[in-house]
Amino acid sequence: MQPADSTARTTSSTDDTLDLRLADDRADRLGAERLAVRPVDDARPDLLDHLAGWGPTDTPVGAFQLVPVKVSRDLPLIARWMNDPAVAAFWDLAGPEETTEKHLRAQLDGDGRSVPCLGVLKGVPMSYWEVYRADLDPLARHYPARPHDTGLHLLIGGVSDRGHGLGRTLLRAAADLALDHRPACARVIAEPDLRNTPSIVAFLSAGFRFSAELDLPDKRAALMLRDRALRHLM
Repeated sequence: MQPADSTARTTSSTDDTLDLRLADDRADRLGAERLAVRPVDDARPDLLDHLAGWGPTDTPVGAFQLVPVKVSRDLPLIARWMNDPAVAAFWDLAGPEETTEKHLRAQLDGDGRSVPCLGVLKGVPMSYWEVYRADLDPLARHYPARPHDTGLHLLIGGVSDRGHGLGRTLLRAAADLALDHRPACARVIAEPDLRNTPSIVAFLSAGFRFSAELDLPDKRAALMLRDRALRHLM
């Protein structure tokens, strides 16, 4: 994995922003607009403990941050990723931008139980994430959910960023961000498709453990868990 050499800057006020120095092709798509990390001012309950304010974390490959998606800014980039055949095989969102936009807005216009995010590494958006309340999701009907279980979905955007172990590094970082900022959450969960062997290997390498196979409406999945009690041992 060789993300572009760029840097992130944050401050502590409520008007914090994250400055991006983008690779040329990404800058063309995203423009110069900053990624706002201020909390969303709406009437929805805060089901994910102010994810927008979690801030960056240090990783062996640089500073990493989850930044909530803004459709007007991020849609072209995310839609392009969704049309990569390797991604489309598991996300099933290939097609015009409207297909991806509908998927994003279903979360952004919902009750806050799922937040779509860009994964920003050293200032460069290079992955797409969904952080969600697994205990409030239909998934909870298919496994023994516990209150405040936090789920993760992930895709690595650039082909050059895949296959070199970057996924496991970022999965560990994202899971630990959730555990650090959600004190009521005892574990982070994921349910990758059983056919997606590289994804399952990445979760195992990131300190998740295999718990069960799940028959979900759209796939047969591996239930992966990262437990707070075991996070420093795995």
